[in-house]
Amino acid sequence: MLSPFHFRPALRGLTLVAGAALAGHAQAQAPEAFTYITNWYAQAEHGGYYQAVATGIYKKHGLDVTIRMGGPQVNTYQIMAAGQADCVMGSSDLQAMQVRESGIPVVTVAALFQKDPQVLIAHDGVKGFEDMKDKTILISSLAHRGYWPWLKAKYGFTDAQARPYTFNIQPFLADKSVVQQGYLTSEPFAIQNAGVKARAFMFSDFGFPAYANTVTCMDKTVKERTKAVAAFVRASAEGWKSYFENPAPANALIKQANPNMKDEQLAYSLAKLKEMGIVTSGDASRLGIGIITDARSKATYDFAVSAKLVDPGKVKVTDTYSTEFIRDLKVLP
Repeated sequence: MLSPFHFRPALRGLTLVAGAALAGHAQAQAPEAFTYITNWYAQAEHGGYYQAVATGIYKKHGLDVTIRMGGPQVNTYQIMAAGQADCVMGSSDLQAMQVRESGIPVVTVAALFQKDPQVLIAHDGVKGFEDMKDKTILISSLAHRGYWPWLKAKYGFTDAQARPYTFNIQPFLADKSVVQQGYLTSEPFAIQNAGVKARAFMFSDFGFPAYANTVTCMDKTVKERTKAVAAFVRASAEGWKSYFENPAPANALIKQANPNMKDEQLAYSLAKLKEMGIVTSGDASRLGIGIITDARSKATYDFAVSAKLVDPGKVKVTDTYSTEFIRDLKVLP
């Protein structure tokens, strides 16, 4: 993702409060409060959640949802563990597995991105990962606990190639021998606007197994607020479907939360989400938006164990995710 925008706390204006009709009763029941923290500043990659607020989908399912923005200095899992959020947007199910190993009992209950949009971006002329073995590659510190071991194992990259990525595209623009990490929906747009020809290679198109944009909650929340979690998962899936049909309501709230977000960036990001099937491809096309499967979760876990990113003695794969809330929804694209 791009250089940090100015972080602002949760916008209470994003919370819609309204009564949800109680089945079989004329008396309205107050909606249940629910707080969700995203993994970055408001953007199109969060569009489905903002859409569910803007169009009343959460309200329809009996929830009063507050969306709080994350950011580079925001530890969303610690905030959730401290009881200040009900669920968070995980960057990936792999990340949630590692958080659970660290002692915070979290579980992933939906995966809104079937493909992880993380990419390596190279200058025009590079045809694939195989052409990057002699390049300097700019990656974040978190990459060493994520996709980087996968790239090293699959393509022979070495730690000697890696340099810190500071969410600034200028080093890439200045040096054609440099490759940098990015998000398919973000950095390529900035590089394009800078007049530099480049190519983005998305790991998920080459076998990287992790889900992204997950709904991850504390075990306690899943157990004690089962109905609320179920309602949030359903409404979020419906929100993503609605966002793809008409993004204007969500985009208005996104720009309210993050005034630095421009219409051009929103349009580009949404187009890429659609073009690459980030939300709707694969299992989601037949099982519904947000689907998690045992096979995919096991593939991520097996990679994490093989790369020594997760200790199988401390974390069992079956404890890291649940299909209870998503398997029967079938909110089809």
